[in-house]
Amino acid sequence: MEKESAIHYDEFLGPMFFEPYAIEVAKRVQPSSVSLALEIAAGTGRVTQHLRKRIPASARLIASDINGDMLAVAKEKPGELEIEWRIIDAQELPFDNNSIDLVVCCFGYMFVPDRQKAFNEAYRVLKPGGMILFSTWDKLENNGPSYISRLVAEQYIEGALPDSYNLATSMNDEAIIRPLLEQAGFSKIAVEKVQKSSFCVTARAAAIGLVYSGAVFQEIKKHNPAWIDEIIIKVETELSEKFGAAPMIAPISAVISQAWKIE
Repeated sequence: MEKESAIHYDEFLGPMFFEPYAIEVAKRVQPSSVSLALEIAAGTGRVTQHLRKRIPASARLIASDINGDMLAVAKEKPGELEIEWRIIDAQELPFDNNSIDLVVCCFGYMFVPDRQKAFNEAYRVLKPGGMILFSTWDKLENNGPSYISRLVAEQYIEGALPDSYNLATSMNDEAIIRPLLEQAGFSKIAVEKVQKSSFCVTARAAAIGLVYSGAVFQEIKKHNPAWIDEIIIKVETELSEKFGAAPMIAPISAVISQAWKIE
């Protein structure tokens, strides 16, 4: 993702989808138990900001992502918070065994090529008693704005979409998540679905954000750029009718998982 795309992603999709869960995830951290925290797939730093304020001032926070352009946007956000930014692959964590108190990852593990390896790595670096805390998206139909935009997109695509376009919602159930954690070594596990509201000032702004930041629409644009304006209008109309024109308030749903390393 180029930096310009990362800025657009943060400006439009950040408040709509990621901010509500950034707040929720940070609330689940017990500050007194953290001296070193690692965030994986930190993206543009929305969760990072909340984590930094949640954990003790004396604690270290390493915020990582595999995409340098996303981190570049995160680093430019205002504030004098002590954060160590690093480019790290979740499948190859450059830390010693039993060295980290908390691993956090919001909406990242779905895109990791080898999920089992990533969870094995998280388990390895966690201290005994340490926790992994992460969020993944629920089924597409339980996330109103995304579902509507996908239905519109499918009108412009011939044939079925490749599986790669369904990765974002591919860890939507405890039956998918729990075996990965158990195989990694975790035995104390909690998984729950958490519903929130997605807020946007207008349905039009939401439509623009969804279309310009959505991979499926980038694919459509390659075939016919002229369709994009038409698609935005269709998405805006659907969002307005179902969730309101100004503001737009729509249901979204995610899965929040916590697991502790017990040794």
